[in-house]
Amino acid sequence: NYKIELNERQACDVELLTVGGFTPLDGFMNEDAYESVVDKMRLPNGLLFGIPVVMDTANDAIKPGSKILMTYKGKDIAVMDVESRWQPDKVKETSNCYGSTSLEHPAVQMVAWERGPLYLGGKIQGLNLPERVFPCATPEEVRAGLPEKADVVAFQCRNPIHRAHYELFIRSLDAPNVSDDGVVLVHPTCGPTQNDDIPGIVRYHTYEVLQKEVDNPRVRWAYLPYSMHMAGPREAIQHMLIRKNYGCTHFIIGRDMAGCKSSLTGEDFYGAYDAQNLAMEHAPELGMQTVPSLNVVFTEEKGYITADIAEKEGLSVKKLSGTKFRKMLRAGEEIPEWFAFKSVVQVLREHQQKS
Repeated sequence: NYKIELNERQACDVELLTVGGFTPLDGFMNEDAYESVVDKMRLPNGLLFGIPVVMDTANDAIKPGSKILMTYKGKDIAVMDVESRWQPDKVKETSNCYGSTSLEHPAVQMVAWERGPLYLGGKIQGLNLPERVFPCATPEEVRAGLPEKADVVAFQCRNPIHRAHYELFIRSLDAPNVSDDGVVLVHPTCGPTQNDDIPGIVRYHTYEVLQKEVDNPRVRWAYLPYSMHMAGPREAIQHMLIRKNYGCTHFIIGRDMAGCKSSLTGEDFYGAYDAQNLAMEHAPELGMQTVPSLNVVFTEEKGYITADIAEKEGLSVKKLSGTKFRKMLRAGEEIPEWFAFKSVVQVLREHQQKS
């Protein structure tokens, strides 16, 4: 009955629904599931789910019983059978899911300004996957490429990977709860994130060159068509659930994972370990194990080691802030190799020159 051209966020949700990334969901949440997840972080059947997955619209002619042809960049993507329509309480949704109703939070802005006033629920039938510059392997494809019966540690990121990140996820393989034949799945989100993040296509190019540079058989790579909410603790649950669907057994929980700052004051919306604590609490129920992210630092004497050892031994720690790094990048200054991979820096410079 209706045809809707999806925006990038909606296209990510539809893709994950059709390929099984949001299992057990097989469509956009109906009102009862939406209310249950908002209130209790659980589906009506009791299963954990971090953040509601909803279709929004401003078209009040669409009603239960309608069919919607969904397109993305002019290509038919899916058909939705509308089962429910309602006007959500967005204040309650943002308060419960993001811990804030402030427009200083990027996801509150998204819900308030980008989403339409009505939500639609119903099953999705996939027709074609969205065409993207970065290829997003399905859960089935990713699982087929992973070693059988080995532990798979998921590393979630939304920015270019620098030396400290690499050290962090490589060292996760030495965690006591990871098998000797375990591998890391580097699984960056390439959908929309925060407005000031590096564009997805640029991030994709940095990952591609880094994959070739490190050439490590214990590191596997795939891309996730996921739209970040910057929801801190609840998003950690969402990421774990998704990565389990992609074949992962373990998940690295970083400090202030999926956190964000006020656009006015710069203050953090979540505590440094809020996401880590919630993830650890619920990991057994999800059938996942957590691997806390180590605080690694670079020292002149011993290279990368954990911060506690550096402090204990009185070693000289070298630091370079993200702000300083970006300033050096813009000025064409030499970036120290202890901080960033040469191949990644080259890609960032090339894209900077083009823009």
